[in-house]
Amino acid sequence: GGHTEYSPVGHVANLAARMQTVASAGSIVITEECGRLVEGYFSLRALGPTEIKGISAPINVYEVIGPGAPRGHFELAAQRGLTKFVGRDRELAELRRALELAIGGHGQIVAVVADAGTGKSRLFHEFKATIPTGCKLLEAYSVSYGKASAWLPVLELLRGYFDIADNDDAACRRKKVDAALMAADPALEDTLPYLLSLLAIVEAADPLAQMDPKIRRQRTLDGLKRVILRESLQQPVVIIFEDLHWIDEQTQALLDLLTDSVASSRVLLLFNYRPEYRHEWTNKSNYSQLRLDPLATSEETAMLSLLLGKNAAIQPVRRLIAERTGGNPFFIEEIVQALFDDGTLVRNGAVRVTRPLAEFRLPATVQGILAARIDRLPAAQKDLLQTLAVIGRESPMRLLAQVASIAETELKRDLAILRAGEFVYEQPTATDVEYVFKHALTQEVAYNSLLIERRKQIHDCVGQSTETIYADQLDDHVASLAHHYSHSDNSDKAIEYLGRAGQQALGRSAHDQAIRNLNGAIERLTTLPDSSDRKQRELSFQMLLGPALIALTGWGTTEVERTSARALELCSALGDPPELFGVLYGWWSLRLIRAEMGAAHDAAFRLLARAEEMHDRAMLQIAHGAVGITLFHMGESQRAAGHFRSALSLDDPARPLAPLGIDPAVSYLSYQSWVLWHLGYPEQARKSALDAVGKAQVLSHPHTTAFANGYIAPMRVLRGEFDEVLKVADAQHVLCSRYGLADFLAGAAGFRGTVMAARGQQEGIPLIEQWVASGRTTGVKMVRPLELCWLAEAAIAFNQFDKASGALAEALTIAESDSDRYCEAETHRLRGELLMKCQSNAIKAQACFERAIEVARKQEARSWELRATTSLARLLRNSNGRDEARTKLAQIYNWFTEGFDTADLKGAKALLDELSA
Repeated sequence: GGHTEYSPVGHVANLAARMQTVASAGSIVITEECGRLVEGYFSLRALGPTEIKGISAPINVYEVIGPGAPRGHFELAAQRGLTKFVGRDRELAELRRALELAIGGHGQIVAVVADAGTGKSRLFHEFKATIPTGCKLLEAYSVSYGKASAWLPVLELLRGYFDIADNDDAACRRKKVDAALMAADPALEDTLPYLLSLLAIVEAADPLAQMDPKIRRQRTLDGLKRVILRESLQQPVVIIFEDLHWIDEQTQALLDLLTDSVASSRVLLLFNYRPEYRHEWTNKSNYSQLRLDPLATSEETAMLSLLLGKNAAIQPVRRLIAERTGGNPFFIEEIVQALFDDGTLVRNGAVRVTRPLAEFRLPATVQGILAARIDRLPAAQKDLLQTLAVIGRESPMRLLAQVASIAETELKRDLAILRAGEFVYEQPTATDVEYVFKHALTQEVAYNSLLIERRKQIHDCVGQSTETIYADQLDDHVASLAHHYSHSDNSDKAIEYLGRAGQQALGRSAHDQAIRNLNGAIERLTTLPDSSDRKQRELSFQMLLGPALIALTGWGTTEVERTSARALELCSALGDPPELFGVLYGWWSLRLIRAEMGAAHDAAFRLLARAEEMHDRAMLQIAHGAVGITLFHMGESQRAAGHFRSALSLDDPARPLAPLGIDPAVSYLSYQSWVLWHLGYPEQARKSALDAVGKAQVLSHPHTTAFANGYIAPMRVLRGEFDEVLKVADAQHVLCSRYGLADFLAGAAGFRGTVMAARGQQEGIPLIEQWVASGRTTGVKMVRPLELCWLAEAAIAFNQFDKASGALAEALTIAESDSDRYCEAETHRLRGELLMKCQSNAIKAQACFERAIEVARKQEARSWELRATTSLARLLRNSNGRDEARTKLAQIYNWFTEGFDTADLKGAKALLDELSA
């Protein structure tokens, strides 16, 4: 009946036929032109220029080797046919103009702001179709629980950039990252450790483990920025981040960095978000914002005409929909679909209405429309849609099949109905098929339509199925598992994966996120019955939480104190578990670093008692070291020396590093050098410090080397070897800058400042002040007495008397209130020097010098005694007390048996000679 037989002829038909002769058995080959049409949907392999019979010149041929990477839901929807794009011509033109500027080397930032359903993602979809070949497109999106998952959009963007598939193992992922960076620029090799760590591709010991967390995070951000900017030198780069209202803090930090960096690059940054999101980019000259308002009346009319036709009989329906939807495109689409779903509208060639307008039931919001449409679904399809909503924005078929627990034929039938109703779309992946919600609102409404108990059950089922299906790649799904189980009644699993997510966040320097996850795990533990197992699990989380809090807030906060105290409390409740020694060590470290020496003393001797009880040599070494360090700070250097000798006698080079990540022998040799100097053995002190540095260099362990440098430099200062101090400070600066060791880096600047001030350069004082300020910021107080003494000495030299007085007052307060007394004698001596210079008050100054000598003798600190006596001798020399001065100085000078080439002993000898003349 009117059907005409025909045969296709011409170039296209001939070319398609010839492709059959090129393809080997079981393969598919396509032309380059066809390849452009399916790019992204399928993975292709170039076969190169190929001679084709009947074609004058060779053509490029590609083999289709599998499905492509996932595409956005708009690309997939386009295969079925999208509603015609209307009403956004101006905005689309603005995006094209921004791209032209970016291609020309003037990087642009464009933000599209609108309420849900107004067409943010659709605008980007239409724009992407206009991007010329030769531009690199990178995309990432956030999900509703994204704030609880550190780096989530960035990880997606990186996996796309490096072409990492879900089923790639660590070696394959590493190879892809290596190859991509070397192809982009071999100079990017230094970013490799940070990118691998972020992608959890660590095949051996983590080279960044000792790095200061804040520096590590910043370098990770800088590395990401460099990769993107370097890529833009090869080709223009368009980066799309969707749904910023859900992003995490780490992703926000990257966006802040990129927006500061793209102005002179070939990068176009496109963002979309809802109005409640806030940022700080609006003052940038290359930033523009597009606010998507509801469609204008004419645009709305055009869209409804496309959806319903121009039949005059349904004009009242179009008018009613326009009034109800307020120009929201998604609302318009959903209300039309709802009217077709319930039979109010039918299409038979033309659209017609089946009931009077007065009987229409139109909810007032798009959420209401979606809820009504979902409620009208048959029970099986509604249940499936709600299951999809719980799984998330994307639902892999194999996961969905296990969670849904229905026959394959029924599942495919129900999915087909949901696809036909435009609730979800189907998209292929490299290894599976996924189902994606048409719009985030659809997922939200479907999710909220579930009863709470049923929602919890599905979350639990999703978690269990994820564990089964992705057993070999669980690290890729930890955040998702934490999300699902924490929304279920399965407390055991929720606690497990919140803890793992916290640990994973720690590894990515996302300490804020780690703290939230670990606190979530601890809070969830309270829902379990009180038991030893519950306490044991909480203890493991508290031990992780402490370092996370210290990295984020420093040592001085109440949260750090509370966490450490709780860990001790749990150990007591558990009856001294194996973790007790580590918890005690952490408690001792906290007290020591905060210069709370009374508490540190108690903790150190508890450590020693525990180690003796366990008969463990490694524990004994650490405990003796802790006792020695504490006693030294309390001014008991002679006792401290004995404990350092015990600690060093127990050393085993094959033993793993101490809890702080520093080789024990290096640590105790370094501290021993300070003790020996105080006791009056400057040459033995020098040897001990050099032994520490030499051992650290053999170990090639950055943190250990920085520690040794951090103790030999003050030793050199005390000996007056300023040239050597500067060499150490330079080496320390290079080492700590390279490996991000922030605490030691501040000290390197302080050492340099001290030498500069001693040599008459006033510019050294701010460097010492920065050293002091760094300790205040981090809560590190244990080295502050020395810092304050050096600051005061420099300030006195340049007549900055108020600054010197304030520094010395603080140092004395630390000695008296915190029992941190290793610089107490020097503090009194410097007070005397200050009084002599600013007030010429010899009586008060002499009292300070005599107090310094008294303290030094009590502590057996011969080197401080020598300094104080030398100051007193100078004062007596100038007040007709030469004989007394000579007697006192000779007594302490003659005690020394070594170190006569040091500045203090040479100065004392010169003064003695003068007094004896």
